[in-house]
Amino acid sequence: MSATISLKSKGRRRSDATLSFIQYSLIIVGLMLGLGAFKPAFSDSALAEAPQALVAEPATVVEPSLMAEEEASVVVETAPTPKPEAVEPAPEALRPSLQRALDYVSRRYRVAPEALVPIFEAAQSVGRENRLDPLLIIAIIGIESRFNPFAESSVGAKGLMQVMPDVHKDKIPEGAGEQPFLDPVTNIQVGVHVLEEAIRWRGSLTGGLQHYGGSPKDPATSYANKVFAEKQRLEKAARKGARGSRA
Repeated sequence: MSATISLKSKGRRRSDATLSFIQYSLIIVGLMLGLGAFKPAFSDSALAEAPQALVAEPATVVEPSLMAEEEASVVVETAPTPKPEAVEPAPEALRPSLQRALDYVSRRYRVAPEALVPIFEAAQSVGRENRLDPLLIIAIIGIESRFNPFAESSVGAKGLMQVMPDVHKDKIPEGAGEQPFLDPVTNIQVGVHVLEEAIRWRGSLTGGLQHYGGSPKDPATSYANKVFAEKQRLEKAARKGARGSRA
């Protein structure tokens, strides 16, 4: 009896499982048919519009900004900021004492003050650089050339301080023009260099001046005395104005 009931129950479970499998299969087939029916509509309408939206946004937002950055980088690389041009410093204004000496020289040698300004400015700057009294330089110029920058002697000495070009070419500073010995500033620079060498060679200012004037063995030191006398006159003129202003 129990064996018969057990067989019947097993047969029922098998038939129920078969029915369930058939039902699930029909549901799956129905879903597949349903998806097949909606696929053409989805692909023809929604998918046809989707690529346009996806392509349009990058083309109008991303690409232009990237191109702008590239163009900016090209501008920076090809157009660098120009460097400012070098500006030469303006000449230093003359000290009051030298200005008074300039007025004296202008009257004595009958030279326009405007023509003497660059000469006195050069004597002031070169004298400071070489620790030499600018009035001494000006005194030598008065003795040698009477403040004529184009003066030339019978032996070929040129310029304010009557420098020999063939002997002192090595003393010309860099950047000098085609006629350096006729340029007031260059001539003073070279002349002071020659004087310094002569002072070291002779061991004294007097001996250096004698050597500079071409008479190193002159016992009377006539050239040095001429320079000292001219320097004293310049100093007197420079002090005269100062005393008058203090009075």
